[in-house]
Amino acid sequence: MSGNETSPLLRAATDDEDSLHNQVDATESSPLLSSNTATPRYDGDQDGPDRAERSSITTRLRNLLSPSSSEKKSMRWASGVAIALLSGAIIAIVILAFILPDMVQEYAQQAAVIEPTNLSLDSITPTGVRARIQANFHLDGSRVENEHVRRLGKAATWVAHQLGTEETEVVVYLPEYDNVLLGSAVIPPLVINLRDGDTTKFDFVAEIKPGNLDGVRTIANEWLDGRLKSLRLQGKADLSLRSGLIPLANKIPAVPKYNITRLNVADGPINGSMVADVSLSAFNTYPVQLDIPELAFDILLPGCAPDDLILVADAVTSEVRVEPQSEVHVDATGVIRELPESLTSACPDSSSSPLDMLLKSFMDGDPATLFVRGSKRPDADTPKWVAELLSSVTLPVPFPGRSLDGLIRNFSLTDVHFTMPDPFAEPGDPDADPKVSGTILVTAGVPSQMNFGINVTNVRARADVLYKTQKMGELNLREWQHANSTRVESKNGDEATLRIESRIEDAPLNVTDSDVFSDVLQALLFGDKAVKLDIDAAVDIEVVTGLGTLVVKDVPAQGKIPVKPLPKGSLGSIAPKVNTLKVLDTTPNTMTLQAIVNVTNPTSYTAHIPYANIHILHNDTTIGDVSVENLDVVNEVNDHVVITATWNPSMGGEKGQQIGRDLISQYLSGYNTTLTVKAHRKSIPGQPVLCEALSRFNATFSTPRLGGLPGDEPGEGESHFIRDATFHLLSSTATFTLVSPLEHNTVYLDFVNATALYNHSEPVGRILYDLPFAAPPGRSRTPRLPVNWSVGSVGYDAVLGALGGKLRLDAFAHINVRLGNWRESLWYRGRGIGASVKL
Repeated sequence: MSGNETSPLLRAATDDEDSLHNQVDATESSPLLSSNTATPRYDGDQDGPDRAERSSITTRLRNLLSPSSSEKKSMRWASGVAIALLSGAIIAIVILAFILPDMVQEYAQQAAVIEPTNLSLDSITPTGVRARIQANFHLDGSRVENEHVRRLGKAATWVAHQLGTEETEVVVYLPEYDNVLLGSAVIPPLVINLRDGDTTKFDFVAEIKPGNLDGVRTIANEWLDGRLKSLRLQGKADLSLRSGLIPLANKIPAVPKYNITRLNVADGPINGSMVADVSLSAFNTYPVQLDIPELAFDILLPGCAPDDLILVADAVTSEVRVEPQSEVHVDATGVIRELPESLTSACPDSSSSPLDMLLKSFMDGDPATLFVRGSKRPDADTPKWVAELLSSVTLPVPFPGRSLDGLIRNFSLTDVHFTMPDPFAEPGDPDADPKVSGTILVTAGVPSQMNFGINVTNVRARADVLYKTQKMGELNLREWQHANSTRVESKNGDEATLRIESRIEDAPLNVTDSDVFSDVLQALLFGDKAVKLDIDAAVDIEVVTGLGTLVVKDVPAQGKIPVKPLPKGSLGSIAPKVNTLKVLDTTPNTMTLQAIVNVTNPTSYTAHIPYANIHILHNDTTIGDVSVENLDVVNEVNDHVVITATWNPSMGGEKGQQIGRDLISQYLSGYNTTLTVKAHRKSIPGQPVLCEALSRFNATFSTPRLGGLPGDEPGEGESHFIRDATFHLLSSTATFTLVSPLEHNTVYLDFVNATALYNHSEPVGRILYDLPFAAPPGRSRTPRLPVNWSVGSVGYDAVLGALGGKLRLDAFAHINVRLGNWRESLWYRGRGIGASVKL
């Protein structure tokens, strides 16, 4: 094309159509079609020798552009083709200039496959590292989802075939983090195959320098927190290639899993310090090879606040050799010099310290999170940039927990002493529960990793008491109980054990299930084997170590408390022996009595009873109750036990009153009588569950006999109210020796209707007397009572025959007695009463 921009787009043509387009000059301001008269000449002369030729060309061009009617149809097709070609050229220019580069870039981003085969650390420099990088690179068009992008990309890279670069410095930015500088690397000359499927093998050493450490720290922390799923890098280089976004990886690798292969904690060389020796192993799944020098780290524990970390130890790692696709072993030594106060002090609004929460997580078997941070006091050989980077990154390290189930091998309770509830305690008060005292013996296993001095000084516990897997109650040691411990070294490779002994005093025992407690009582009363109660406890232990005093809370403990059943036949030995009986108060129908008795405790357990009340029954009918206060039950014989009893047969209604009369009558007559004691719902105030269980059982005892009095012959009527009689024949009277069961009260007999019998059936005589007379405490003589003899009877003859001597008579009487305000009509039947006969 020759001409200038002021030439017309179309001018007169020659006869040679092939030269037409080579001779057209136009200007942008010229008309698209011009006449021959308007077209300027190049020589400025319109009448030259070529005028005719130019006129002919113009005419022919006009004829082409303004065809005859016969040619108009074909000329329209030519115009359409020209316009289509022109439009296609414009579109192609747009695709090649604008769309194709973006599509090729998209193709490269999706098709690029980089397979690292080895990454090894050549050396650490003061400014960075020298790393040897080995990798395979190829383009895989099948990874491109868009079909058009895939086709254009394959075509473009097939044409380009290879891309060569010179040594250049690549600077990498993080576009999603305000384009912070990640680092830079010097890359040697490379030749890259771009055709689909061709593989390029890289093997070069690059100088890598860290960029903005704040940016590195941000990325590292997000990765450690598990929040970094993918990462985009923007690389810029001094190449004739436009820079673009290059994906580093579709998936960011996670922190490798590791195993703790050795852990040993021992007392340190400095008093008050401890040393921890740890070995870790992890499998390196990546093609990375490097040597890590010795590094120093700070070990931190979480504090009360989420972002509060407490420095507790310094640690140093050994040199580590990392090989591709192989196991990596790391040895570390940590030194704990003291426990900071912030670690052992309770957090605000909490009763637990950070150490308590860490130990609880550990003992629950859950990973306890520690934090590792590069030391701010690194080794002198550590490059400054490495120390600065490590000290700015904090790595959370899950420390595998260890369930302490089974740590306590044995838990037992001996020398048991029970204390019944305080009747005046408010509900919910610890004094409202029964209490248990005894000696706790615990055998605990000492983990082999714990090779330091340890001494248990105090214990406390919360325990469930179970019988045959069912919960009976709760034992709660809220207060610290003094303890001492003895370490027993291991034998035959077993773990060492710690023998802990503690005396507990008044630990509340809350019975929560009356049915289970009833089963226990039944087994104790009627069984012949020891009853085994299971203990499921959470124990707090105060431990003194080289670092100071620690409190380990909620250590799980299981054990058994064997409870011996009552010896066979022992219920009979419980029967009390009345030493003193005293009436304290009376009403017309009731008496309040106080007795001092001796009771034998057949068990090996002792107890203190602040207050208890039980019902007295006879023939399954309640006739009174018995109360004790501040009673200390000791082993074997319990002397001088003071009990208070209320005689009130009306508690059993009319039937009870009759049963009460008969019971006293039988007792005074020397019959073998029994009394039954049974707990009721209010036996122990504030303990309805315990009382419910106790009320299902009763105990029946023989009624205590009246003791003999001075002057009695052995076995002579010791159980009779009437000990002997004297008959006076001439005066037809009789006197009797009475023995009252009361030592402090006088009983009055207001009416007597008695008959004496010989040989159990032959009448001797009858006494009818309605004047009151007294029966004072102990032995007494009645006044002379008139006798109406049965003259002529066999009985009377027997009396006459015994004049001046003795004989045995029976007696049956109805008597009215009075004691204070209490009155009752009784009967009396005596057998074998020794009777003297006098004139």
